[in-house]
Amino acid sequence: MKHITVLLAEDHMIVREGLRNLLATEPDLEVVGEAQTGRQAVALAKKLRPAVVVMDIAMPLLNGLEATRQIRKDIPDTKVLMLSAHSDDAYVEQATAMGAAGFLLKQTSAHDLARAIREVASGKTFFSPAIAKRLHDQKAPDRTGQLKQQANRLSARELEVLQLIVEGEPNKQVADELGISIKTVEKHRQSLMQKLNIHDVAGLTRYAIGAGIIESSVQLTIV
Repeated sequence: MKHITVLLAEDHMIVREGLRNLLATEPDLEVVGEAQTGRQAVALAKKLRPAVVVMDIAMPLLNGLEATRQIRKDIPDTKVLMLSAHSDDAYVEQATAMGAAGFLLKQTSAHDLARAIREVASGKTFFSPAIAKRLHDQKAPDRTGQLKQQANRLSARELEVLQLIVEGEPNKQVADELGISIKTVEKHRQSLMQKLNIHDVAGLTRYAIGAGIIESSVQLTIV
C-alpha cells in the first residue's frame, strides 16, 4: 500500500484536530505536519515535502491561494487540495489558477476527503460534486474574470501586502511580518492601489473578497 504524507493547513484548531482524527483512520495516509497560517504552511511544505497539502483558503497572514502558488512554484511535486466552506466560482477559479489540484467543501464526508487526497497524490484532480458539475458549464467572461486579471497584475509581494492591509495590520506590523522596511511597505501599498485604481482600505477589502483572495466570512478590521 502506497504511503501518502499529508500537511494540514487550517487556522481553526478544532477543525484541524477533526481533520487529523479523520485521516488517522486511513492506514495509507499520514499527517506529518500542521500549519496555522499560510506563511507557516509554505515553510513546513518546504521542510517536510509532503505528497499533499490540505489547504484552507482563508488562512491568516498569507491566504491559502497565495500560499498554494508559492508551494507549487517551489515544490512542484507537492499537490495542494483546497478546502473551503464556500464554493463561490471566484474561489474555485483562483485556486485552480494558483495550481491547486482540487477543491473540497468543508461539508464533505471523511470518505471523500481521503479519496480526494489519494486522487491528487496520484496526479489527478478532485472537486466536490457540486463544484465539478459547475466546471462543466461554459461561462462568458464576467466580473470574476476581470478581478482575476487584475490580481494577476499584482506581484507576489503586493498580494501579501494587500492581504495584511485588509486584515487590519498597520504598516509597521506588515513590515515586521514580511521582513521589509516601512518605506517598502508604503511603496507596495501605493503600487497595488494604483494598479487596482482603489485608494481606500474598504475598497481593497471588497476587491480582495471579490477576487477570491480572502473569504467573505473572514471578519476584518477596516482602518
